[in-house]
Amino acid sequence: MTVQEFTDSLTGPRPPFGLHPVAEALWHDGRGDWEQAHNIAQSREGTRDYDRLHAYLHRKEGDEWNAGYWYRRAGAAVFTGTLEEEWQELAETFLKK
Repeated sequence: MTVQEFTDSLTGPRPPFGLHPVAEALWHDGRGDWEQAHNIAQSREGTRDYDRLHAYLHRKEGDEWNAGYWYRRAGAAVFTGTLEEEWQELAETFLKK
């Protein structure tokens, strides 16, 4: 699935079948359901991919301190682009998994 197809699926009633759970979380976030995305991030805390998602979600929430914590836990640099660019980059990564 391409990022464009993924983005287009945001108008549907449920995420496309077979997504990596992080991509599914991004789908929920893309539809404005931050809480459901956050639940997925919390479901596997301590796992690099989920911690990376967690960082993005707290950055989006505006909690820079907490986001920084999760970036460190994920072993990732703090993202310096826009939230939209970060969402896109994460989607590209996790649609390939």
